Amino acid sequence: MILPHGILGMTKLNMLFGLAVALVLPVLGQELPKVLAIGSAIPSFSLPGTNGKTYTIADFKDAKVLCVIFTCNHCPDAVAAAPRMQEIHLAYKDKGVAVIAVDANNGESLTPDELGYSPFTDSFEEMTPFAKDFGWTFPYLYDGAKQEFATACGAQSTPHVFVFDAERKLRYTGRMDDAARKTGPVEKSFLRDALDAMLAGTEVKEPVTRSFGCSTKWLFKQAKVAADQAAWEKRPVTVADLNEELSKKIRANGTKNVRLINFWSTTCGPCVKEFPDLVETYRRFQNRPMDFVSVSVDDVAQRPAVAKFLEARHAAIPNSTARTLKEEGRETNNYQWVGGNPDAMAQAIDPEWSGALPHTILVAPGGKILWRHTGELDIVELRREILKGFE
Repeated sequence: MILPHGILGMTKLNMLFGLAVALVLPVLGQELPKVLAIGSAIPSFSLPGTNGKTYTIADFKDAKVLCVIFTCNHCPDAVAAAPRMQEIHLAYKDKGVAVIAVDANNGESLTPDELGYSPFTDSFEEMTPFAKDFGWTFPYLYDGAKQEFATACGAQSTPHVFVFDAERKLRYTGRMDDAARKTGPVEKSFLRDALDAMLAGTEVKEPVTRSFGCSTKWLFKQAKVAADQAAWEKRPVTVADLNEELSKKIRANGTKNVRLINFWSTTCGPCVKEFPDLVETYRRFQNRPMDFVSVSVDDVAQRPAVAKFLEARHAAIPNSTARTLKEEGRETNNYQWVGGNPDAMAQAIDPEWSGALPHTILVAPGGKILWRHTGELDIVELRREILKGFE
């Protein structure tokens, strides 16, 4: 465990007490670590990067200024700030400023509904495609496993900036700028002001600001995730008959939601494989204008197998969709085709569908098909398309 600045001189008893107070241990699930004080030395770290290298403070020994930005892959504030991080790096890299990003979130400390603004989770594996999406050319490090560096710095949210001078003393901490989740020109950049002052050898006028953004997903939040999962698994799962008339209604999409429709069968290997990802995607976007309709094309006599499959994968209905169902006069979003020749269903929902399984489409409010895919899904690609549908 990394000790905060000033702890080393304590007695053993006081050290234990000091750790409990100064770190406010996250395992208690009560309070958050305190933000590192201005003038404090940078805590040590040894963290893996997306390029396969492990980084320490020594790797940045030649930098006049070291800018550490705690961020992540999922938070809308972090996603919005990602292009501006690269802009800062490009603007200051030749002036002696080293920029590093650190994902300190623990991926298992996030409930699915917290992931509705990005196609990625906060796992180490998904940091690489996230950084690639935004063309990052600076190190992206992972601290989500133990969160020692984030705890020692007191990283409160994503993003949260810590800027250290040539002696690696903290000179600025807080938010990057006033843009929040907006795009376009930045009217006020606290980070640029701090960097400019430090490079000019002057005091930072605003050394501390609040770091607005999604809270850091500490390890102790895993208990909340487990409770959320248990509650979801208790929700009822239902399946109903689908005929041609109802097929037309589902395609017409009289709601304000982007509608994801997946055609599947219990005997289709790719269908079975991808279905849990579809359910998780539904849960991710449950608080956004999206719903998920599953359509089994199994023989009518296979209803018990279809129902068992859906129940085993917890294909339940979130509260947000329950309201939409009531408005449309429906009771479920899980269906099995019972109308005879499935050509009638295909013609009603997607005339361009060849009949191959699995088949997935996104339907805008009003019935326009935004995207279609036949065969096993790339789930990240699907989530990208859903996010486009919200624009």
